Amino acid sequence: MTAIATIKFLKQPTSEAWIEQALANLDTILLDHSHCERKAAGVALNLMFRYPSNAKLVRSLTAIAQEELEHFDQVNQILEQRGIPLGPLAAPPYGAGLNKHIRPQEPDRLLDTLLVSGLIEARSHERLGLLGTHCPDPNLARFYRSLMASEARHYGIYWMLANTYYPRETVTQRLEELATIESALLSTLHPEPRIHS
Repeated sequence: MTAIATIKFLKQPTSEAWIEQALANLDTILLDHSHCERKAAGVALNLMFRYPSNAKLVRSLTAIAQEELEHFDQVNQILEQRGIPLGPLAAPPYGAGLNKHIRPQEPDRLLDTLLVSGLIEARSHERLGLLGTHCPDPNLARFYRSLMASEARHYGIYWMLANTYYPRETVTQRLEELATIESALLSTLHPEPRIHS
């Protein structure tokens, strides 16, 4: 295996154990990827509904939601081509573990939601890049690499929005705390292969 690149905002890079697990279970990873794209679109839409007066947020997240739904459709087409039926898949503890640390009261709630969303996008960017590098199926590898730029843009947008509505020092300090939690959640490989296992 080659060295694993460091992604901005992430405290720890993904383990080689995850790469091996993912490559041995590509059909499951693809199905989970479909779920991840749908959830990512839902997060952007929920934020737009919760904060409709924040014009910059609404404009930025409209673009993210549209792009996530395009990716959802693209993954679903690949699933269809490979004869993998759409279906439910138990979520790993990652998302719920991060969401547990979103503080319930405003203005903390918006800040934490933006930063958690950004961290998830940063991790997705890293892991799709790893799949794009190591996947033995050249078409699938190309597909994963094609998504990397948009994932990087998405986590940049969430970070930019946090800095739009909150002082930079507040954002940096809270991002540090949440990024530590994010890496800790992935420190033990989840037994079921997932994008965020």
